[in-house]
Amino acid sequence: MPTQREAAAAVMEEWLSHPQELGKKPAKLEIAGEFDLYDLHYYIFKFKKTFLSPWKVAVCGGYESDGLGHCGHIYSEMEAYDPATAQEKCIEMVEKIRQYWIEQARQQESEDTNNRHTGGDFLGFVLLSTPEFDVEAFRTILMNDWNIECPQESDHLKSEGTALAFSADDMMVTVGLMETRVPDGEAEYWANSNFMTREKSVAAAQNHKAHLLVAVLGHHSPLKAGELFVKVASTCLKASNALGIYDCGTVWLPENYIQSAMIMKEGEFPLNNLVFIGLYHSEKGTSSWTNGLRSFEKEELEIINSSQPPSEVYDLMLNIVSYLLNEGAVLRDGETLGFTATQKLSLTLSEGIAVDGSSLKIGF
Repeated sequence: MPTQREAAAAVMEEWLSHPQELGKKPAKLEIAGEFDLYDLHYYIFKFKKTFLSPWKVAVCGGYESDGLGHCGHIYSEMEAYDPATAQEKCIEMVEKIRQYWIEQARQQESEDTNNRHTGGDFLGFVLLSTPEFDVEAFRTILMNDWNIECPQESDHLKSEGTALAFSADDMMVTVGLMETRVPDGEAEYWANSNFMTREKSVAAAQNHKAHLLVAVLGHHSPLKAGELFVKVASTCLKASNALGIYDCGTVWLPENYIQSAMIMKEGEFPLNNLVFIGLYHSEKGTSSWTNGLRSFEKEELEIINSSQPPSEVYDLMLNIVSYLLNEGAVLRDGETLGFTATQKLSLTLSEGIAVDGSSLKIGF
């Protein structure tokens, strides 16, 4: 097995050989120094295009501990090498790369947020206590838990800085580290909707310092895309700095989300991870809503001011969601729904009460 220095030299040589850089292997390539930045290790390189060319400076990293997997910070602006300023220049290059991918992730987050309910697409925000993403640990867990390969070097993989993108089962997966909180206090606000773990969910949202933007694009098969999203998200939630995941209008705790994900190993669909069922009570009765059905090209559901006990309202909503996703059922405005020979629940499509846009109201 090569040492980290040898691996860095090989990566640097390959990068410089690209047609858009030198177009061939450098005539000379040497490690001229090392430094640490953001708890990652970097190598300063000097290289010559030809034996008579002047020395140029380049950087390669960052590496975690003694690992051989870098985070994609490989670059040169083809500037002259000066031992007095080489480290400063390398740090500047690393910062430029990091800033570029932060802006790319922010742009993607903005675009995905505006299209959050596109059928077949899934988006979530893994809340982190620190702005760190261990890519190598992510790859290992994804393979061990789900037998999904996230290759280190492949035409299907792009890993630059803190953004990761790869293809799995003809679907695109992206994981991007955002070194900021989820904007506009969304996570903190919606964590209150999780009536099952409200206090802990709120605490997770309040304590997060950064987040991972996790997305799966799979228009042709929403069910498969949903399963893949849960596998990727549950992998991210196994990180030691993961506090929870903000998705489907609520915040789930890592242990609950991971436990629900594991039912896929038994061939079951992870419904509870992909559709949130909310409950609220007023003097007029108990109401419920769903968040997540639009990703499956279904209308969100609501039950408004039911006189039935909250447990029965929740169970009915869960049964209907399961019926829609597991059985492929279709509900239509003006029709009725029933789980017994005599039960006839009215279905009315109208402007949502607790749901943005329209929702299908169930008379219960």
